[in-house]
Amino acid sequence: MIQKPTKDLSVIVPAYNEAESLPELVDWVDRVVKAHHIDAEIWIMDDGSTDETWEVVQSLKNKYSIVRGVKFRRNYGKAAALQTGFNAAAGSVVITMDADLQDSPDEIPELYKMIKSGKYDLVSGWKKKRYDPISKTIPTKLFNSATRSLSGIQLHDFNCGLKAYRFDVVKNIQVSGEMHRYIPVIAKWQGFHRITEKVVEHRVRKYGVTKFGLERFINGFLDLLSITFVGKFGKRPMHLFGTLGSLFFIFGFGILIYLSIAKIMYTEYGIATRPLFYFGIVALIIGVQLFLAGFLAELMIRHSAVIDNYQVEDEL
Repeated sequence: MIQKPTKDLSVIVPAYNEAESLPELVDWVDRVVKAHHIDAEIWIMDDGSTDETWEVVQSLKNKYSIVRGVKFRRNYGKAAALQTGFNAAAGSVVITMDADLQDSPDEIPELYKMIKSGKYDLVSGWKKKRYDPISKTIPTKLFNSATRSLSGIQLHDFNCGLKAYRFDVVKNIQVSGEMHRYIPVIAKWQGFHRITEKVVEHRVRKYGVTKFGLERFINGFLDLLSITFVGKFGKRPMHLFGTLGSLFFIFGFGILIYLSIAKIMYTEYGIATRPLFYFGIVALIIGVQLFLAGFLAELMIRHSAVIDNYQVEDEL
């Protein structure tokens, strides 16, 4: 049964130690949605904050009727906060934004219209003019370039926290680990191809400090490889491992055949004394191991309790 939205808009705000910025952010969002007559809700996901973030959320809930909140027992990460927010969202349009006030709520109406027009499944923000140090902007550009090449999605800023989604998108994707950077890629693999971007304002951080370090670029690249593999071969690992295994096996077997023929033709020819012999043996072993890995992975998938999440466009 396809879920149906009950509100116009859900705004999901992951927050970790953002007690100072939340009152201003919520007030700003509230003013914007009321000015445009949008029936909205704001989900603030307190990701195990150690400051007064949850107390602030509770006070905002008493002050603003549109505020909702979830508090995690510990810090699980942005992906977990977003996924929990996606599960709770009831808006026909879902917008995510960071809690640090670097995303402008004034972008909400235009993002909302782009999704409601029916032309797009996902609109990603593009912070064309950034106020970040060069140590952050250059790795970000390299990361975005690699993601565009591997995913085929032509976005300039995959990691922008300001994104808008159609209701069906957030209800049919799963975000885990640190895969929040690759939500457009995940959406594409789930059959949502109408993805575009919009230039948005990037504001200077007003309160607190950034929660991300340089390690996110290494993790981001590794996650990109993971999501690319899972998206293409997650349900058919034999296509990857079996193909590679067969190629290695054929290569190694061919080397050994060649050496065997050479031995027959030239009796003084020593097979085991040539480095090529060991290359052939190693290739043969690797080929068998890769083939068996693909075979075992296929067996695990076939007997897994996980049910395929096939995407349904509509129902009557």
